[in-house]
Amino acid sequence: MVQRYVVRPLLALCMIGSPLLFAAEGGGGRPLTGQQVFSNAGIVPPEPGWIMSLTSIGYDGSLKGSKGAPISGAVSGGIDLKIAYTMANFTHVWDTGKGRWNFASAAGVPVQHTDIKSAVTGPRGRTLGDSDSATQFADALITPLAAGYHFDEANHLSLSLPIYLPTGAYNKDRLANAGQNTYTFMPTLAFTHLDGKGGELSLMSALEMYSENTATDYRNGNIFRLDALWTHGFGSGWSAGLAAGYVQQLTDDKGQTADSFNGFRGRSVGAGPVVGWSGKFADAQASVSARWVPEFDTKNRPQGNGVGVNLTLAFF
Repeated sequence: MVQRYVVRPLLALCMIGSPLLFAAEGGGGRPLTGQQVFSNAGIVPPEPGWIMSLTSIGYDGSLKGSKGAPISGAVSGGIDLKIAYTMANFTHVWDTGKGRWNFASAAGVPVQHTDIKSAVTGPRGRTLGDSDSATQFADALITPLAAGYHFDEANHLSLSLPIYLPTGAYNKDRLANAGQNTYTFMPTLAFTHLDGKGGELSLMSALEMYSENTATDYRNGNIFRLDALWTHGFGSGWSAGLAAGYVQQLTDDKGQTADSFNGFRGRSVGAGPVVGWSGKFADAQASVSARWVPEFDTKNRPQGNGVGVNLTLAFF
């Protein structure tokens, strides 16, 4: 019933998200605008096997304004940051046959370089400095189970619960932290429509729920995100199209510094071009893609540009 698909690993871009907290503490939660959705996002492939990917995202942005922003339990007069985030992701597709339902599990290990400038004064005059940079392990991402349903060969749906673990480097007395010192639970729904000509429409939505950062007594509000990917096939495995993202914080942040910012709810919107290729490489199905997503409407979050590159190998 279901044809063979070239897929990116399940939820490999779920942050991929993000690195530094920004309308949450630091200005935004984990998601980087338009970087979460990936090709065939709604498809859990029917063939059992392993999928491996390497995804790199670069982001350059700033958060300005006279009110500042909460960060590391302190108050910032603004944030300028550059981030280089790379995640190696491994997905195992379970042998559940070629029926309408298929299942998989995934784990990702990220490394992040952070370069941040921000004049920050903490409680009792604790000063964190005005710049910091570091290359560190970031929070690991696990997806215990992803379930995919195939309506037909063109339309597919996936359900999953990715979880970020507080395994990354974190120090409340530093500005540059690859880890966030929180658990993040992200129930996720994705849909993919294949046009049969090498193109697709994929939609991915998620709700991000954060535990308290016990080092700063700060708890980020719940964040909703919706990402879309549309591509048109040009033959020989090549495709191009548009990636877009919308991030909206639904509930207030909690904590002493959050209260001084009236909950510090944020949002962002961005869209930009994407190009990709898929085909055979040695004994694997391979895909390569690149995208640029500039943000053009933000509130209580940095505004900037994100560039992402992904390489995936699938062994079925």
